[in-house]
Amino acid sequence: MSNNPQPSVAIIGGGFTGLAAAYELTKQGIKVTVHEASSDLGGLAAAFDVQGEKLERFYHHWFTNDQHVMQLIDELGLNDKVSINPTNTGVYYANNFFKLSTPWDLLNFTPLPFLDRIRLGLLALRARRVKNWQELEDKTAAQWLKELGGENVYRIVWEPLLKGKFGPVAEQISAVWFWNKLKLRGGSRGKGGEERLAYFKGGFVALVDALAERIQIQGGLVVTHSKVSTIEPMESQWQVTTSTDKFIVDHVIITPALPLIADMIQTWASADYLASLRRIQYLANVCLVLQLKHSLSDTYWLNVNDPSFPFVGVIEHTNFERPESYAGRHIVYLSKYLPHTDELFQMTPDQVLDYALPYLQKMFPDLQQDWILDHQVWRARWSQPVVEKHYSQLIPSEQGPREGFHLCTMAQIYPEDRGTNYAIREGRSLGKRLATKINQLK
Repeated sequence: MSNNPQPSVAIIGGGFTGLAAAYELTKQGIKVTVHEASSDLGGLAAAFDVQGEKLERFYHHWFTNDQHVMQLIDELGLNDKVSINPTNTGVYYANNFFKLSTPWDLLNFTPLPFLDRIRLGLLALRARRVKNWQELEDKTAAQWLKELGGENVYRIVWEPLLKGKFGPVAEQISAVWFWNKLKLRGGSRGKGGEERLAYFKGGFVALVDALAERIQIQGGLVVTHSKVSTIEPMESQWQVTTSTDKFIVDHVIITPALPLIADMIQTWASADYLASLRRIQYLANVCLVLQLKHSLSDTYWLNVNDPSFPFVGVIEHTNFERPESYAGRHIVYLSKYLPHTDELFQMTPDQVLDYALPYLQKMFPDLQQDWILDHQVWRARWSQPVVEKHYSQLIPSEQGPREGFHLCTMAQIYPEDRGTNYAIREGRSLGKRLATKINQLK
């Protein structure tokens, strides 16, 4: 057992939230150790190797108005690693492909009658004018979208996307969640109305590694293979038990999924508090990554508005970051959010490929089995909190049931949805406040 005489903080989780908090704390001279259970830092932004280049396990990009991640990159002196490109967005509907990147594309979206195309365009403008998100908390996304654009626009455009993203809980999703998506994407467009996105050269893991290195230069520790099993109060301090040791610290910042946190503190926390941590539902995610000889299309992000297609979209990463980065291989992601009890979540990588390929070949008839040079399947049990109506009333406070216990998780990011930009914002914000508090007490 290790005892620390100076004020110290244990951070549970080595994703962007935990690392951002550690960055701020170590800047102020606070003793910090980041504990990551897996072998890799980054959480959902962790990477794997493709022909010598790092690639995200789950597709990632930033919007150009993601100011918190851009500010961090600037502070780390890594602006030269950022590339910003216009992207092609499309929709697959009724066995046809439609571009949907600009207002002009919207006017040419023939699955909708002309009047409904106008309604669809006005819907996005009306949604972005909403300033008070609280007025949407009593509505589901389905209710609100029907009010704004009508039944036909909802049925053809929005319903398939909601069901593709949230599956069996699609009807529960709050209007606030959808409002934020529309607001965010509307703020990331170029002069011609095209969507512009940012990517970090070398993959997001390169930013994760740079951040971890800066934390250690500033005196912090970042430890992998350090799974925390329990966090227990010890008078005015905390005992953190990992797979290899026990530590006494003054503060803990905990970033994993809320039910996992409940498991760590169930020996002492009240039944009501534990129930509040387990109340929010999470969907899992399965992500099939294909490395292909040839490109499937010129579209980066293809929304699939076909209820029979089992994935939420087809994301061809190498229509954004060039295939030359991956020795000429074309990278395609197929992503599905689903309950963790779903059969697909249990399948082997080969079984997932066998399941997906017929659907993909129906969409892209030229695709042959021998195009597939390699494939990987990545799974995340705690991938997407289910943002219900009145979600603000479900979120636990950042301050836990005892002094020195701090929660900072993706389920608490609201009204925005979870994402790298907001993980960095929340982690840095908590880190700054806690550093100030600790230094005032010295």
